Amino acid sequence: MPADAGRQGQRFCIFHPANTSQILGSVLYIHPFAEEMNKSRRMAALQARALAQAGYAVLQIDLLGCGDSSGDFGDASWQDWVGDVVQGANWLKGRSDAPLWLWGLRAGGLLATQAAEQLDVTCNFIFWAPAPSGKMLLQQFLRLKAAADMLDGNARGVTAVLREQLASGNTVEVAGYALSPALAQGLEKASLAPPPCMTKVAPEARVEWFELSTRDDAMLSPVAEKISKLWSEACFQVHTHMVNGPSFWQTSEIEEAPDLITATVAALATLQQPIAA
Repeated sequence: MPADAGRQGQRFCIFHPANTSQILGSVLYIHPFAEEMNKSRRMAALQARALAQAGYAVLQIDLLGCGDSSGDFGDASWQDWVGDVVQGANWLKGRSDAPLWLWGLRAGGLLATQAAEQLDVTCNFIFWAPAPSGKMLLQQFLRLKAAADMLDGNARGVTAVLREQLASGNTVEVAGYALSPALAQGLEKASLAPPPCMTKVAPEARVEWFELSTRDDAMLSPVAEKISKLWSEACFQVHTHMVNGPSFWQTSEIEEAPDLITATVAALATLQQPIAA
């Protein structure tokens, strides 16, 4: 379990080497935002182990101020997190020439797309229920404070007040997390847009996009359909998947989605030339 040095201290990482003689790919897991990270830890660990068993080298990283990494949540900026993803990807590429996959859950997908612009190698993407935009995530996060204040009878204008405080350069506390202006501003500007630098140099790059639902007749949302089409138009090979399972990143109890683990491993099984471990 390497703890890689980074800006503002150490980053806690767990490395799962490929459990085969040949490596099919290198995968970097990028966790979601705030409490969604904690709710997703078990699923991330289960998927990482399954991918390692299938021949992929997987690195899990706690971003600055998250989990067991250095710093407090309130110390982090969005660009700090993008930098952590770049560093993690470069660490993996330094170990193997196998194809690189950036695996982002929710806000992790937004970080993956921005980090890819700073890498000098072709990236493939695994999106687990990716957030279409950081603005939407930020709004949902701020509403947690409004919901808590509603129980105390003080909900009027809470979200607007928080935005004013952030705009004034002040850190705000939401659901036990200190949200800095630098993190809020970066998150709000982020979108799930295809990295422009890759659309010409890496037309072979792949996107495996997974959404979950417990409904048998579930389909991709119109927003997801629209964004996935943009990626296809940018020359990415996009494959979308609807998988049965709960939204484990937001359930009250820790839950699993075994069909998602199976589907993700199956989607990555390709005719790529393996690399000797």
